[in-house]
Amino acid sequence: MAFKKQEWPEVGDLVIATIQDVTDFGAYVKLDEYDKKGLLHISEISSSWIRNIRDFIREGQKIVLKVLRVDVEKGHIDLSLRRVTKREKIEKIMFWKRERKAETLLRSVAEKIGLSLEEAYEKAGAPMEKEYGLYEGFERVVKEGTTALTKIGVPEELATAIAEVAKERMHVPMVKVKGIVELRCMKPQGVKIIKEAFLNAKKAEKSREAKLRFYVIAAPKYCVEVMAENYKQAEAVLQKVAESVVSHVVKAGGQGVFRREK
Repeated sequence: MAFKKQEWPEVGDLVIATIQDVTDFGAYVKLDEYDKKGLLHISEISSSWIRNIRDFIREGQKIVLKVLRVDVEKGHIDLSLRRVTKREKIEKIMFWKRERKAETLLRSVAEKIGLSLEEAYEKAGAPMEKEYGLYEGFERVVKEGTTALTKIGVPEELATAIAEVAKERMHVPMVKVKGIVELRCMKPQGVKIIKEAFLNAKKAEKSREAKLRFYVIAAPKYCVEVMAENYKQAEAVLQKVAESVVSHVVKAGGQGVFRREK
């Protein structure tokens, strides 16, 4: 955000730039994140021979560049395209898009409760960025609720507004795993016992970071489906829930086995 960004980039930083003017010796670019201009010399565009510079860059194009030199007194910034790896380019673009998304969300929050963007950043954005990262802070509130923000000093009203905007505008990707439990219970109330086994397992697993779903495949086979932030967490919840269901039925005099579905 313009009001919180350091004034100059540092040597080695990756920056998002917009090409403004292409010349025979290189290009002048605008650094989108700093509101500064820099020079991309032709020798730093490609490691291969350049016959026509416009085969590599063009006006209006957004690119990821690496900072080579910064002269604050003269106001010069020298940049390189050829020294940016494919991985660095992908990661920088992803980070930049997430930051822009987070800033847009924070602006919506500010408008929602009648604050300026600067006030919203001071009261919520700054502590979120320090503790989690700004975008990650919005993700965290979707997964954990307002306590993820109030515990780091964000006022309750502002935390509530952030949670509402985040849930409306963000999609937090989750992974899914599932397994099969085979349950048999010949007791007079066998169906009720199996139903209770699933209900109790769901009540016991209160994690906000995992979602559970049970459904019948064809008796005695039942599917246990878990959605969570990552596979390690999802597998742990799946195992715990399946063991709880089977244990409940076995203790009631029935039989049960669990099989992880690939």
